[in-house]
Amino acid sequence: MALVTVLVPSEKCSAFPVYAQQAYESPREATGRIVCANCHLAQKPVAIEAPTSVLPDTVFEAVVKIPYDDGLKQVQGNGTKGGLNVGSIVILPEGFKLAPKDRLSAELKAKTKGVYIQPYSDQKPNILVVGPIGGDNHREITFPIQSPNPENDKGIYYIKYPIYVGGNRGRGQVNPNGEKTNNTVYTSSSAGKVQSVSKDDKGRYVVSIKSENGDVNEQIPAGLEVSVRQGDFVKVDQPLTYDPNVGGFGQNETEIVLQNPNRVIGLLVFFFSVV
Repeated sequence: MALVTVLVPSEKCSAFPVYAQQAYESPREATGRIVCANCHLAQKPVAIEAPTSVLPDTVFEAVVKIPYDDGLKQVQGNGTKGGLNVGSIVILPEGFKLAPKDRLSAELKAKTKGVYIQPYSDQKPNILVVGPIGGDNHREITFPIQSPNPENDKGIYYIKYPIYVGGNRGRGQVNPNGEKTNNTVYTSSSAGKVQSVSKDDKGRYVVSIKSENGDVNEQIPAGLEVSVRQGDFVKVDQPLTYDPNVGGFGQNETEIVLQNPNRVIGLLVFFFSVV
């Protein structure tokens, strides 16, 4: 009797971070972990550049940097190779939000041209997301942000606030429903001897394993390279493919001070009086 193990790749995680918007009310868990890491398993660096302080009701920019090496190619959903895409999430303090277009300078409009940034949800306008977009021209993503005014916004104060950021390059490995994409390692569900490795005209493999419980056919999606051969003995959970993933997710944080303009004026008066 032959058992068939089918692991179907899905495109859901390639729609980051939009899928997180649909699956999670909040993208940041109590532990501080950003939920994008649930799909993008490899850890990679990400950085953010933002002012250390801003005045109320002003527009400023935060730049998220998502580095990766030139020339990297990833496995696409159809098994072909293509360029990496990127996505990012910026978790701002409450009251901070995406700056409206009519408040952007000509320079900021040029930096954000062709980049669609949106709030995470109607209930969380302080959380901004973007992606997936082509990575080659967007390894640095500029977020135009408007600061709140404590004089008008109840619950906003002139204090120091944290900013959390996440950024990923490349497709994910696991979908929130537990299914694997074809951008990860496929392993054996049984121990036994590899009877055959066959490939169809669409690039999909079938690895047939003779186990104690009968023949098991492990089906592997297109785009992966099989790492076992006929006659090999494999164990449970042993990799049957090489790891195709060249991307990953990272998170970082910084701080920003919402500065009281009266305090700034007072400091300027003090400095001039001393001079």
